[in-house]
Amino acid sequence: MNTHKPIIGVVPLYDDEKDSYWMLPGYMQGIEAAGGIPVMLPMTADDDALSQLVTLVDGILLTGGHDVSPALYGEAKSPACGEPCVLRDEMEPKLLNLALAADKPVFGICRGIQLLNAALGGTLYQDLPTEYPSGVDHHMTPPYDRAVHTVRIVADTPLAALVGKETLGVNSYHHQAVKALSDKLRPAAYSEDGLVEAAYMPDKRFVLAVQWHPEFSFRTDADSKKLLAAFVAAARG
Repeated sequence: MNTHKPIIGVVPLYDDEKDSYWMLPGYMQGIEAAGGIPVMLPMTADDDALSQLVTLVDGILLTGGHDVSPALYGEAKSPACGEPCVLRDEMEPKLLNLALAADKPVFGICRGIQLLNAALGGTLYQDLPTEYPSGVDHHMTPPYDRAVHTVRIVADTPLAALVGKETLGVNSYHHQAVKALSDKLRPAAYSEDGLVEAAYMPDKRFVLAVQWHPEFSFRTDADSKKLLAAFVAAARG
């Protein structure tokens, strides 16, 4: 039995008001519960540093957080778009490209699926309430470990194989979402109102991202546990 615990590089969150890096415990504890060792990465766009970091870690977790800058997908910033984190928007596409080149497992959560899509040539809705209004609750209130809407799992995808279900109840806290999906990605789940809620890269060992938040629900939700466990298992090799 392989008892090696893979090291997962976790992209840091940034607090504008406190000018500080920080981390939600669920990202770290979810990786630990799945058998990995989470390490919060420095926030840097230095090519040499990122290259060395990708060599050191076994997988990359793209976390939630700031709105992705529309500049990444060639659009002007709308009034409803939040202020982006410039350094994250510089760092993460570089980090992602290095991880993809090395075929290191990548898992994206919330902003993570948005960043993955934008970095690979897709576009985003900058603000769902104004650009894609619907009756589905995409911006829930606490507690965040409960399901507020369902998603339809696309058949014959890694996500379908992983959860073994046609639908999932998910938590949801976002105001941006995938608009045009990158041609390098394939959809793995859709929300009730037709938004892409999960996507993967078919030609990579493990590149999967979801719009919902398994870091909030892994303690009580078996499918959230499966997602994190599959990511860590892929990183274990």
